[in-house]
Amino acid sequence: MEAYKLQIKKASLENTTKIYIAGHKGMVGSAVWRVLVSRGYSNLIGKTSKELDLTNQQAVYDFYKKEKPEVVIDAAAKVGGILANNNFPYQFLMENMQIQNNLINGAHKAEIEKFIFLGSSCIYPKFAPQPLKEDYLLTDSLEPTNEWYAIAKITGVKACQAIRKQYNKDYVSLMPTNLYGSFDNFDLQSSHVLPAMLRKFHEAKINNNSNVTLWGSGTPMREFLYVDDMAEAVVYVLENNLPEYLYNVGTGKDITIKELADTTQRVTGHQGKILWDTSKPDGTPKKLMDVSKMKELGWQYSTELEDGIKKTYSWFLENIHSIKKIKL
Repeated sequence: MEAYKLQIKKASLENTTKIYIAGHKGMVGSAVWRVLVSRGYSNLIGKTSKELDLTNQQAVYDFYKKEKPEVVIDAAAKVGGILANNNFPYQFLMENMQIQNNLINGAHKAEIEKFIFLGSSCIYPKFAPQPLKEDYLLTDSLEPTNEWYAIAKITGVKACQAIRKQYNKDYVSLMPTNLYGSFDNFDLQSSHVLPAMLRKFHEAKINNNSNVTLWGSGTPMREFLYVDDMAEAVVYVLENNLPEYLYNVGTGKDITIKELADTTQRVTGHQGKILWDTSKPDGTPKKLMDVSKMKELGWQYSTELEDGIKKTYSWFLENIHSIKKIKL
């Protein structure tokens, strides 16, 4: 562990270092922005999709030439659930490759020395051993329902690795576990399990504490990381030069979906019953990340799950009538 830590060097950053955050309006990008501002970074750049089309190669190159950022954090992607991935495989493959290729290659051409690429744990094989280690990348076949997105993200990881290997630039990829928090998607048709569950319990509470029906048996195990902790990990990587190209980011702990439901019910104050529809699929029995590399390097999460859900629920209540995809 000590030998590993010796390879970490502080990055040459100032509070005025010009940092471009691609996807700065999304859940992860906005959290990174908040943390950077709280640390005193004062020269941040963000462009909405209307201001800069990341699928347009020339537009991205022109942006780099004009703005001259010194660091790029890539939190931009076309994302969606299983249904969207299945229905639009070409878009999920091609648009994500276009976005990241333009950002990565543009940064390389603009002689930007530091690039942080954010991906997803879905890059790992469907039947990889648990917990998921970085070494398991490309050792077996992917989960078919989101392989298009996963393949795109894998090409991003490999592009950063290739630049690191060939040009000795500090291009690093971070693979988070399931994220949740402020600015999450609470649309029941496309949201992930935690925000969907939180909304269901809230709606049932205001509807005379009616019963809540959840999919499956409640036995699958999942890992969850509060998005502000993810942002802290990004800033840690920003401020240090790490020895390898790929790192998992998570808590290293998982809970059953039933435990998640009980916790979310408690946070929202719902008093009704939880019913499990076992005719619906459970999905993968277990999906846990091995986060030992980041821990050895000196970073680990700080927000426990119940505290994170409380913060997320508070944000949900404050923004309930303005969140784009919530139609209560």
